[in-house]
Amino acid sequence: MGFLILIALICVPLIEIAVFIEVGGLVGLWPTLALIVLTAVLGTWQLRAQGLATLSRARSQMERGEMPARELFNGLCLLGAGALLLTPGFVTDSLGALLFVPPLRDALRRAIGRYIAARAETRVFVDGREVHRHHPGGRTIDGEYDDLTERPGPDRDPSRRLPR
Repeated sequence: MGFLILIALICVPLIEIAVFIEVGGLVGLWPTLALIVLTAVLGTWQLRAQGLATLSRARSQMERGEMPARELFNGLCLLGAGALLLTPGFVTDSLGALLFVPPLRDALRRAIGRYIAARAETRVFVDGREVHRHHPGGRTIDGEYDDLTERPGPDRDPSRRLPR
């Protein structure tokens, strides 16, 4: 993962410079600079509008006692969109603008959710002992178990139950 970040930190500025040169050659220096400033201003305006709406939805969900997971993800995407739009460049502006589109954010959220679910490991502990483990990939792991259910016997009261 760190290697991919390093590659992005090297390649993105080079790509942005190349696009600046091409756009500047087509429309000139001042229109190119004006476009960069315009995208930053429009991005800030859009970020404010969508950010306040997301915050309002998250607040109302929390007031109802619900976890605003979707709104938290949307807020994270909007934060990324704002950072990309404030970074000078047409490529980063395009990526930032895509994060403002709600259906694309939903698709990204589902894709990340599937990615995490496929790689996540689940462990369940009861009284300090591990009683269940799920590994991604669906492999079956041989194991042992103890049956802890109480059975009525001559020395047991059938009305007595384990606390939950």
